[in-house]
Amino acid sequence: MSQHGVGPRAVTRSVAFLTAGVLAVPALAGCGSDDPAGKPLAAPDIQPASRDKIADGGTLRWAVDSVPDTLNTFQSDADATTTRVAQAVLPSMFRMDASGRPERHPAYLESAKVVETEPKQVVLYKLDQQAVWSDGREIGAADFAAQWRALSGKDTAYWTARNAGYDRIQKIERGDSALEVRVTFSRPYADWRSLFSPLYPKDVMGTPDSFNDGARKKLKVTAGPFLVKKVDTENDRITLARNPRWWGEPAKLSAIELRTVPRDKRAAELAAGTLDLAEVDPAAARRITLAARPQSSSSPVMGPGADRSAADDLHSWAVANGSDEDAADEETVARKKLRKAAATYARRQQALRGFEVRKSLEPAFTQLALNGAEGPLADERVRRAVARALDREELAEAVLKPLGLPAVPVGSHLALSGQAAYADNSGALGGQDTEEAQALLADAGWVRGGPVKEQKKDEEKTEKAAGGEGEQAAGSSGADEDDKALGQDPAGRLAQDGKQYKHPHPGGAPGAYAPQGTAAPANQEAAPFAKNGKALTLRFVLPSGPGSQTLRTVADRITRMLQRVGIGTEISKVSDESYFKDHIASGQYDLALYSWPATAYPATDARPVYAKPVPAADGSLSVEQNYTRVGTDQVDQLFDEAVATLDEGKSRSLIRKADSRIWAAAGSIPLFQRPQLLAARKNLANTGAFGLATPVYEDMGFLKKGAKPAAGSSAKGSTAP
Repeated sequence: MSQHGVGPRAVTRSVAFLTAGVLAVPALAGCGSDDPAGKPLAAPDIQPASRDKIADGGTLRWAVDSVPDTLNTFQSDADATTTRVAQAVLPSMFRMDASGRPERHPAYLESAKVVETEPKQVVLYKLDQQAVWSDGREIGAADFAAQWRALSGKDTAYWTARNAGYDRIQKIERGDSALEVRVTFSRPYADWRSLFSPLYPKDVMGTPDSFNDGARKKLKVTAGPFLVKKVDTENDRITLARNPRWWGEPAKLSAIELRTVPRDKRAAELAAGTLDLAEVDPAAARRITLAARPQSSSSPVMGPGADRSAADDLHSWAVANGSDEDAADEETVARKKLRKAAATYARRQQALRGFEVRKSLEPAFTQLALNGAEGPLADERVRRAVARALDREELAEAVLKPLGLPAVPVGSHLALSGQAAYADNSGALGGQDTEEAQALLADAGWVRGGPVKEQKKDEEKTEKAAGGEGEQAAGSSGADEDDKALGQDPAGRLAQDGKQYKHPHPGGAPGAYAPQGTAAPANQEAAPFAKNGKALTLRFVLPSGPGSQTLRTVADRITRMLQRVGIGTEISKVSDESYFKDHIASGQYDLALYSWPATAYPATDARPVYAKPVPAADGSLSVEQNYTRVGTDQVDQLFDEAVATLDEGKSRSLIRKADSRIWAAAGSIPLFQRPQLLAARKNLANTGAFGLATPVYEDMGFLKKGAKPAAGSSAKGSTAP
């Protein structure tokens, strides 16, 4: 797993880049509705166009992170590309609308509703009469029943990643006709809409062998606007072709080619004309945006040699034409290389003028995780002190404001703004308050400016060895370059000349090195807290890969915020490959940043993320997906009640109460919704940054020559009222 999030309805809630009595649930600030769910912070940005304006045919070349190891979304090694393929080629009874709420998929369902609640809950599905698999067989009860048996958890021969919801089904049978499917539950299940999305044919789900191996590298039978034509592991691409048996609106594209392209190579591939659509990082997005602007003398200079001054050029010319022949030859070669690199960059920039950046917010959020299993953070008061030290608005602004996206902190662990279960419950913990944070630490027995015993050298060596590669000194994240890239200085540490001036004695009391009577400078570190001769220092683990600059910049700001309270940090940068597996999942951290995907079904999907850890049979601690190791019996009970309550209003109320208690326990602090930046060819319609919505694959395509997209309907980073 990665520190980054995956698809909006992943099988397992993969990452990303994860108390107390009755608490009030505050309304979402800034929305003109009484509904605390509000509206999505950013709309989809897909250049919508009516189907009559889209050309028939063409291949969409779409960059992905990998060709997945399996096309079965219900297996543990499924990834975001698995989800993307399933959305295009398989039935889903429900899909997500622009607010991230489930809606009936009209191509498959005429209706689906609870028709009985006593003595058992019964859901009746009425299928579209034209709905058929690509082999011509009608979609029906046999497919529903095969998927239930495979995912019920009763037969361990099926290598399933999850059985939530399917384990509550008692039986599945045909209704009054072949188009009706009756699903009877043994226990009430509020999230019944989460089931059978996607739905696999009985050919895949019918036996353990076909489930375990039959859909890993191929899907012979499908039922979507596209089908899987080829999985090419040698060239790292998957080709989807039009499904001739598709009964809905025919796909505009002839094919979709999902190509594996590393993120740092995507700008070059776009410029080379080998891609039409690619998710990109902020640096590539800025480059594409600048390329699309009319060039003028005031346009920012980028690329090789952009940072050279006139004096640098003059010096280079002088050396190249000087009397020192060796130096002249070396400088001449360097100048030729620079001119060649600049020419290549200019050609690519010209090619990138055919693209634009479409942006929204992902159905995922980045959080600060606090490991409550041991050490100082095992004390809830210390965790709450860390949380009260954070200015979440500042962190959201540092990441989202430079991108032109709404910089609003996430107020829920269990849903995003616009989703039915959302409410801003952060008031259960409280906002940034230095005095309150320090009071919590004092109550936990930590003394501000208390004595610290010198640690033995062998202990220091052991700690460094445990930290992995790239470990740095306490209180330093090494993210200064990332700060410059984002162009933010929330801590107010940059002087007007742009240089950063650090305190000569990090960790010292404010004003300790100024003349007596001088006021302490603003935004400086407080005297560190200590207890039993040990300073309060938390190990902050971060990924070191090239795609993690934003996380490291956020970590640097968090470090400064904690220092101002009196909490030290020790940064450990580890490889991306080991970050989640060897550190987050195994609990080898104090603080960490990673992302969770949001879900329309939090009672089902979020429970394992926040469930109270329990001792396993072998004596270890079973944490499910609760990598912070912080949980309460009350939160578990609220989840259990919410998933068994068929009254949707009551179920949402229970979810919001659970979220308030998760906030109060301070095991994880939601920070901001992840930005979603897609570079798209300008004539590509109905695709791009989808936000919370499920893509409509049959409507994607290239505009006809001279056709214009829908006027005023592309909402780039627009905000909800």
